[in-house]
Amino acid sequence: MKIDRIKATGIELTDAISAVVVKELAALDPMIVRFGPPASAQVEVGKTTQHHNKGPFFRAEINLQVPNRALRAESEHEDLYVAIRDAAQKLFMELAKEKDRHIEGRQAEDKQEEESQA
Repeated sequence: MKIDRIKATGIELTDAISAVVVKELAALDPMIVRFGPPASAQVEVGKTTQHHNKGPFFRAEINLQVPNRALRAESEHEDLYVAIRDAAQKLFMELAKEKDRHIEGRQAEDKQEEESQA
């Protein structure tokens, strides 16, 4: 997967944050390969507010472009790294749903072809 952009809002984008984003998205590669050409991702991490000290004020958003589809996942948490991991897990679930839709669509096409040939 190609990561087009990692953007930080309200915080400094460090090498550690970038490394975690790359690691979490690399775990999605086996799911993405099924969709054909390489996918591209845009990631935004940061704070949702500048004045709160408690609560889920770190945010991670991942926008993934696969062929014929755009997928999006976001998460808010007290820990930035947990927010990144949660967003990646949500995206994994979206990819699994998309894979199921793709398989069901192909099975329906195959069944339709068999019926038309009979």
